[in-house]
Amino acid sequence: MEQFQYTIRDDLGIHARPAGLLVRLAMSYRSELQIARNDKQASLKKIFTVMGMNVKCGDTVTICASGDDEQQAIAALHDFFRQHL
Repeated sequence: MEQFQYTIRDDLGIHARPAGLLVRLAMSYRSELQIARNDKQASLKKIFTVMGMNVKCGDTVTICASGDDEQQAIAALHDFFRQHL
């Protein structure tokens, strides 16, 4: 399992546009991909669960990848978070 933590810097948090892009990116990997904040956890491959996390600016999230392509997925997701969130 690979993981990283990231503190959201976007003023709007994880809102609809980046959430859609994030889910699209996650769907391109076979690994199980999860986002966690506090005691909540959700699949990165489902838009409603990502939006339901209600992640705001300043929140720290943990991204976990588990599977065949976990290293590639975690690298791509880390880049995505740095560029978009």
